[in-house]
Amino acid sequence: MHLNPYGEDAVNLAADLTNRPPESADELADRCRAAGLTLEHPVTARDLDRTRTALDAWERVVDATEEGERADLVNAMLAEAAAHPRLTDHAGSGWHLHYRDDRQPLGALLFSLFAVGTALHLAGRGMHRLRRCDVTECTTVFADTSRTGRQRYCSQRCANRDAVRRHRANREAAKATA
Repeated sequence: MHLNPYGEDAVNLAADLTNRPPESADELADRCRAAGLTLEHPVTARDLDRTRTALDAWERVVDATEEGERADLVNAMLAEAAAHPRLTDHAGSGWHLHYRDDRQPLGALLFSLFAVGTALHLAGRGMHRLRRCDVTECTTVFADTSRTGRQRYCSQRCANRDAVRRHRANREAAKATA
């Protein structure tokens, strides 16, 4: 059985590449391989540029404040990445479904993965499940894959930092009223 690579994994890869943008085509290739992608072609500077375009579009989805706006932005990405779904057995990895044309360069492949993965993530888990960390000075993007759908922080470190900040503010407020 081949698991669907378009959901959570695609959204987490988009978040990772947004939070730490690759500086070269080689770095992009290495990080995509580490995420489990099979690269069928050499990765070029053109792929890096297309990936940056995809990440810019994806980041607008993250920063959308209303569900309708978020849906419109994802739909625009889907329209740009549109292709007929197809069964494939590329690289001998087993038959599975792709929502993109075969033999695409990496930049186009990532655009499709991010568009379809984000649409599936938001439709399946909830339109609110893509955001930035609640800590004011942290701009990290994350996909909320928690069971409850209430994740507010990108990491335990940021959650702890915010809890300490709230505790200190409450303590100061108590002193001021005493």
